[in-house]
Amino acid sequence: MPSFSAPPTETFFETVGGEETFRRLVARFYEGVAADPVLRPLYPEEDLGPAEERLRLFLIQYWGGPATYHETRGHPRLRMRHVPFAIGPAERDAWIAQMRAAVDSLELPPEQGATLWDYLVYAAHSMQNRP
Repeated sequence: MPSFSAPPTETFFETVGGEETFRRLVARFYEGVAADPVLRPLYPEEDLGPAEERLRLFLIQYWGGPATYHETRGHPRLRMRHVPFAIGPAERDAWIAQMRAAVDSLELPPEQGATLWDYLVYAAHSMQNRP
């Protein structure tokens, strides 16, 4: 008698194209950050590369990819990690604008783009720590 089982469920990470998609997303985002007069001062490192890698690894893990972020940095603790940086409405909105351009550059199918976008907007509002 044949055995029937549900096909393996693909993660969002896999559905949108895996690491390459998140690499493109984050690279495009940090291109915008480098030129943004509101955001650039929030990144104290001379080279944005380390921040780019942290965000990329976090998003990969969050969406179902490898847990490299956790293995190298531990629990994300996003709000705690962002406390030293003054993030008010202007910074939040600049982050959202740069991320919107990055998400749009991926040209994802509408449902996938909306899923990703909804989380990123939620995260941006969650990181605001100044009125």
